[in-house]
Amino acid sequence: QVQLVESGGGLVQPGGSLRLSCVVSRGIFSIYAMGWYRQAPGNQRELVAGITTGGNTNYADSVKGRFTISRDNAKNTVYLQMNNLKPEDTAVYYCTAQGTRTYWGQGTQVTVSS
Repeated sequence: QVQLVESGGGLVQPGGSLRLSCVVSRGIFSIYAMGWYRQAPGNQRELVAGITTGGNTNYADSVKGRFTISRDNAKNTVYLQMNNLKPEDTAVYYCTAQGTRTYWGQGTQVTVSS
């Protein structure tokens, strides 16, 4: 069973930065398209950023220019660098690995507040 473990969440002030990491185990990382989703209380889960096996990326309009997704196939890890964070970025962030099915991590809390 493929496992995804996120880390790097926490409390940060508006304008600050965080880097989320997601390590994939028990799978062939290089064959998965990877993504980051988030869900705030009372809201639906939404796609934040995605990266294909070839390194092509896509972003939600709300995070373009502030967030960067990247992957390191040698480390079985996908990252989400989040800069200029805003209170509306507060959510639980989930990592996904998309192959013949989609695998989800357990989520990591990001709170942006002064």
